[in-house]
Amino acid sequence: MPPRSAQPVTPLDDDDYPAYTMGRAAEMLGTSPAFLRALGEHRLITPLRSEGGHRRYSRYQLRIAARARELVDQGTPIEAACRIVVLEDQLEEALRINEQLRAQGEEPQPETTT
Repeated sequence: MPPRSAQPVTPLDDDDYPAYTMGRAAEMLGTSPAFLRALGEHRLITPLRSEGGHRRYSRYQLRIAARARELVDQGTPIEAACRIVVLEDQLEEALRINEQLRAQGEEPQPETTT
């Protein structure tokens, strides 16, 4: 998932700051490090690496991983869960942009394909 564009005051305010180790992230989500690695393999989240090469996760990535875990816990295959989360995120962004355009008095134009 791409990083979001909010401008935080400090790293502690930054949802994209890679503050959590893999072990801590897995513990917080109540899952295993293997689950987090699988999310990376399916390109749902891409953790940053510490200088020592260890995976580090942000709060935003943990929220994404938690949503994927909910779907997997409900019986959705991990590949499908990752795709669903990506589509949900894209829809949320599109709705946000449409709302901004409406607030500016512009109507969103549908995309055309040729």
